[in-house]
Order: sequence, then C-alpha cells, then structure tokens
Amino acid sequence: MNRENKPKFDATTFLATPGKGKALTNYLKNHTVFLQGDPADSIFYIHKGKIKLTVVSKSGKEAVVAILGAGDFFGEGCLAGQSLRMAKASTMSECSIMRLEKSNAIRMLRDQPTFADVLLRHLLSRNIRVEEDLVDQLFNSSEKRLARVLLLLANFGKESQPELVIPSISQETLAEIIGTTRSRVSFFMNRFRKLGFISYTGQHTAGLKIHSSLLSIILHD
Repeated sequence: MNRENKPKFDATTFLATPGKGKALTNYLKNHTVFLQGDPADSIFYIHKGKIKLTVVSKSGKEAVVAILGAGDFFGEGCLAGQSLRMAKASTMSECSIMRLEKSNAIRMLRDQPTFADVLLRHLLSRNIRVEEDLVDQLFNSSEKRLARVLLLLANFGKESQPELVIPSISQETLAEIIGTTRSRVSFFMNRFRKLGFISYTGQHTAGLKIHSSLLSIILHD
C-alpha cells in the first residue's frame, strides 16, 4: 500500500482498539490500577468511569491529588523519565481503561502527530487544572472549594454532557480533596441539599445529583 492510500490515523479508534502494546480492561469500583512505588512502565487512557489518584506520605497520611474521568490520561509521568509511580490510582466507579506500554506510547508520539496532539491537549488541560486548584486552595473558602469539586465531578464546563448523577464518593474523600474536615464537608453538603443545589438518592453521597444552580456558590462573593 503506497503512502497516498494509507488509511488516515484516527486517535479515537487507536485508543479504543486493543492490539500490540495496548490492552483494554474493565475494572470494578474500588479496584487498584497501580500502587505508589510500582514500576512506571505504561500510560492509561480512561474510556469510562472515574479514577482517583492519591499519595501517601512517609508518616502514612494520604491525600487525594486528582480525580480523572473519561477522556483523561494518567500515569504519563513515565514518559518524562519517572521510573516509579508517584501516586496510587484506584477506581471510584466501574471503569473501562486502555493501557499503553511505555515503548508503544513513545513510538506513537514520534510517528503520529495526531496522537501527540491528543496527549498534549490533555497535559495542557491538566496543567491548567492544577493552577486552578492552587488558586482555589489559596483564595477560596472551603465551601466554594467543595462546590467546585462537585461541579468538576459532574463534568460541568467540559465539552461532554454533564453527569447529573456522579459516582458515590465519601465525605472523607471530599475533605481530603479540598483540605478540610469531614464534619465541615457534612455541614456544607447538608446546606447545599437544603438549598436545592444537590440531592441524594441514597444514604450520604450515594446517587449524588448535582444541579447547575450550585454554580451560584462559586459566583457569590
């Protein structure tokens, strides 16, 4: 087949199709994808579900550093020379994830500009999110930080359709993300529910529904 007749590379198809150096795996909720300190030998692409990245200090304190969803990559630190995982990755819901071996990912970055563009856009988006998280932590109240996290979990502001119901997430996890106590999270969640910004279909945060009116908490000075 000559170059003119060669099919055009499609990154979406590539990331959805198992093959040499890549495997698509379905995970149940609360499954560990990799542990902090594991060999960093691959990157991952999320097709469905939510992933939580956490780090544990030498003293044993755990902190949530990111929550990722469909369309996000994780584990990409191996492409920048990381030999060991800097965080633990675990599923917050049922997930479908593509694993690409490091050598395969490097080859694709070199040979397929479209794939490189997809990964670059993800990295830039993640960098912006990290900067926003820092500003949020420095200048916003814990109530506003909680509202922002809930809206991000529901995909508000993304090109994809918002998820009205987000995966069950504990108040302890929410407290770790925004840097406050579980009791403060409980107080704010009850307040949000009374104001009609959120609703539950079960106990605590099970079947949590996020309404766009929650934006008023962030926009209010």
